[in-house]
Amino acid sequence: MSVLIVIPARHASTRYPGKPLVDLRGASGQARSLIRRSWDAAMAVTGVDRVVVATDDDRIRDHAQGFGAQVVMTATTCRNGTERCAEAVANLGLTPEIVVNLQGDAPLTPAWFVEELVAGLRADPQSDVATPVLRCTGRMRADLIADRHAGRVGGTTAVFGHDRQALYFSKEVIPFAAGPFGDDDPSPVFHHVGVYAYRPPALAEYATWDEGPLERLEGLEQLRFLERGRRILCVQVESRGRQFWELNNPQDVPRLEAMMQAMNLD
Repeated sequence: MSVLIVIPARHASTRYPGKPLVDLRGASGQARSLIRRSWDAAMAVTGVDRVVVATDDDRIRDHAQGFGAQVVMTATTCRNGTERCAEAVANLGLTPEIVVNLQGDAPLTPAWFVEELVAGLRADPQSDVATPVLRCTGRMRADLIADRHAGRVGGTTAVFGHDRQALYFSKEVIPFAAGPFGDDDPSPVFHHVGVYAYRPPALAEYATWDEGPLERLEGLEQLRFLERGRRILCVQVESRGRQFWELNNPQDVPRLEAMMQAMNLD
């Protein structure tokens, strides 16, 4: 097997319990659950051999199987999506070339984000993990800052070196930049898109490591790799006119629905 996509989904989210089953209405008014929309996003990616939903919840399992998804049950003790992906791969008994973690809260992830991510990891044999980053416009940067000022934990930002290797990820808006930036102008801030491509040995090893202090403080699973000295390749992707946002809080539902309306996505 070449590429396996795993969609980790749990019901007991701290910030938004039951999030995978929340309905989002598209441009035509049709409602589909977050996990269904994430599944549809995964199925649109080319060059993928298999897509599975990994969950520890019977409600998510039954709902996902109802729309035709393959589901792998995982333990309630998984602390994050990466651990859930690692367990899913082990339970399936597969040895893919690359495992993609398409987290179940990013239904607007364009197929080319994942395709370019896989290509980036294949082209860089020194990296254990790859993840996409999207340069923020002034408007996106302002939205991230507004979330933080309102006390909401919204999107994540990334900083990386000239070799595109990640230096740090944070739920704060980094790097600091005085601005100002026009709504449609590029800013120096990169939004981290919550998708990962792993080499299976690194993914399996991740599950054996204790949670690191930075991971615990930020609540960002990818920091465990950096704290262990592993390389994360940041693959810059382009929006191609598409708006992108993740569903982190209940307040994000109308924002995502408005984006789907604007892009005429059903």
